[in-house]
Amino acid sequence: MLTKPVSIPVVLWLISGIVLVVAMVIIGGITRLTGSGLSITEWNLISGTLPPLSEAEWLVMFEKYKQFPEYQKLNFGMDLSGFKQIFMWEYLHRLLGRFIGIVFIIPFLYFLYRKMLAPWLVKRLIFILLLGMAQGVMGWVMVMSGLSEMPHVSHYRLAAHLSLALLLVGVILWTVADLLAPAHGSSKAKRPAYTLSWLVLGAIMLQIVLGAFVAGLKSGFSYNTWPLMQGEVFPSNLSDSLPISDLFNNGVAVQFMHRWFAFVAFAGIVLLWYKVRQRVRNLSAQRIVNLLLLTGIAQVLLGIFTLVLAVPLSLGVLHQLVAVLLFGLAVLAVHFLRQPASVTSAEKDRLVKSPPYQHV
Repeated sequence: MLTKPVSIPVVLWLISGIVLVVAMVIIGGITRLTGSGLSITEWNLISGTLPPLSEAEWLVMFEKYKQFPEYQKLNFGMDLSGFKQIFMWEYLHRLLGRFIGIVFIIPFLYFLYRKMLAPWLVKRLIFILLLGMAQGVMGWVMVMSGLSEMPHVSHYRLAAHLSLALLLVGVILWTVADLLAPAHGSSKAKRPAYTLSWLVLGAIMLQIVLGAFVAGLKSGFSYNTWPLMQGEVFPSNLSDSLPISDLFNNGVAVQFMHRWFAFVAFAGIVLLWYKVRQRVRNLSAQRIVNLLLLTGIAQVLLGIFTLVLAVPLSLGVLHQLVAVLLFGLAVLAVHFLRQPASVTSAEKDRLVKSPPYQHV
């Protein structure tokens, strides 16, 4: 894929983009857990860059907030000091989004001007730019769903907003891996470990989407016992009356799915680790899958503690951060399982006149 040596500045720029997007996800999580997401009721791309700078400007913003149902139904009686607290988290979230756009576009134009980008990389970066724009638009679409009679954002739009952020992280991370460890083997070969790595990545993504549903429906606060839900596998008062069509709109049902699908995803991680350990000789893939297993264990334990402690802010944010880390490791696992196996120098000599080794 590469036609010239890797440019370290380009790689560092992309890595900084990953760090900033992850920070965006974390601040978004804090915004969600502190109930700050609907505090700014307008989307002004340029004029909204600066926060209110005087008491008069703060009062204007507060009056705008008072016109919407979140204040009238949930925060009625909130004073200006309380409004400033929730405002600042949402403001930081939006400000970081603007900053990410600048950090991406200006270096991209510079590298393009200096002809430091291969043609395939230019196409990939344009896709990343469009993906980032879509993620920002979805953020506003999500906020709009809460500026209504029901002062709660749609959990479907919340999940879409988070999914686009993860996709952005995944594509940038894959691009960095392409630059540093380009694949020479065929990714189309039906290798069990490679196929399984895609299934594990999909399972982790689905589990994160279920987590977004839990957050959107605030169902993490409903049953804070584990492994049973108040002594039952599934609350009997709901099991007989819950229609299938309402399955993903019911907080208790969503919490139940998020609880137990975690172990389905974790079982996939364990199976992938076992297959890679037994049958794959790619050392980079082995290291990534080892990290994936350790992170999976940490995430399952963290999820249990977050649940039984009724979602404290610190654990809720940490749980989201580790989820992003788990997703990123799964992306790298898929990428590295495309690679030919690592071989010794003696094997390299032997393979000069024979077909390259293909791992399972």
